[in-house]
Amino acid sequence: MTQADVARMALEAGMTTMAHDSRIARFATLLAAAQREKLAHWMRSLGYATGHGDSIEDLLDHLGTQISEGLEVEVLMEREACADICDQHASVEGIAQRCAEQIRARSKK
Repeated sequence: MTQADVARMALEAGMTTMAHDSRIARFATLLAAAQREKLAHWMRSLGYATGHGDSIEDLLDHLGTQISEGLEVEVLMEREACADICDQHASVEGIAQRCAEQIRARSKK
């Protein structure tokens, strides 16, 4: 939320005499900082880094990157676990071995 957003909301709430007052700008700054800190605290409580996010948008971008990277790792680990199961059921015919090769090949694309 920007200072302009807060000023607009102040006008909508009927604070016409304070619309351009420095108190609204200060309030907007404090509100944005509180929102940012609440999000940063939540991210840290879940084990995510907050980086140098100066705004909520920065924090959300950083969080999105971490989630994407984490999902990629999880997918690779799951594929390898599936391939390992195929390896455990290896037979003379080689069907399980071919399945394991195909699963691992998907991770290399």
